[in-house]
Amino acid sequence: MPQMAILPLRAVLWDFGGVILTSPFEAFRRYESATGLPQDFIRTINSTNPHSNAWALLERSDISTKEFDELFAQESSARGHRVPGADVLALLSGDIRPNMVAALDAVIAAGFKTACLTNNMVTTNNDMVTTNDNTVTTSESSNERASELTAVMNRFDVIVESSKVGVRKPEPRFYEIACEMLDVTPGECVFLDDLGINLKPAAAMGMRTIKVADPVDAISQLAAITGIDF
Repeated sequence: MPQMAILPLRAVLWDFGGVILTSPFEAFRRYESATGLPQDFIRTINSTNPHSNAWALLERSDISTKEFDELFAQESSARGHRVPGADVLALLSGDIRPNMVAALDAVIAAGFKTACLTNNMVTTNNDMVTTNDNTVTTSESSNERASELTAVMNRFDVIVESSKVGVRKPEPRFYEIACEMLDVTPGECVFLDDLGINLKPAAAMGMRTIKVADPVDAISQLAAITGIDF
């Protein structure tokens, strides 16, 4: 079987939480340690029945944050420890990674199209909560922080939000929507995400993918793919 031709790169797609922002997993672990929960218990709940659990339903706007609070508590109770969903949402925060924003700016300056692919939710106050696999921006954020986040989001050509399109990563339709909005094919894209489960369908569609564990290493990989000297 002949190999699929590698198309010229035209677009760089970015996860937000865990890529542009730091991951909140350490906050989860601090909460687990303080409350006597097993390590990574919250992540285990989020990854159980990942297409139909409370987390998935909230990211698709199928339930409210109030409903999420109780449903997450039920799911965690079923695994031995009751954790209110409100506690989890309160843990979700992330700091902007200046080196990733600088890389985004360099990609834009080089002429590549850009998109932010974010799993998010809307709170009962209509505040947009960007989870993107567990990172959040809430109304409790300072005006300065909110301005900084807005400035970053405004850099992207398009933003694909699960709460608005009704599908979420890792559903293939989510990536198709991103490509349609940018007028590119999957083979013309590279996608950065910190979760392998989100990268697998993108790779299966023909995208080049970068798993962001160490941001410095991820930027080095992006440099090799784009030819940009960051």
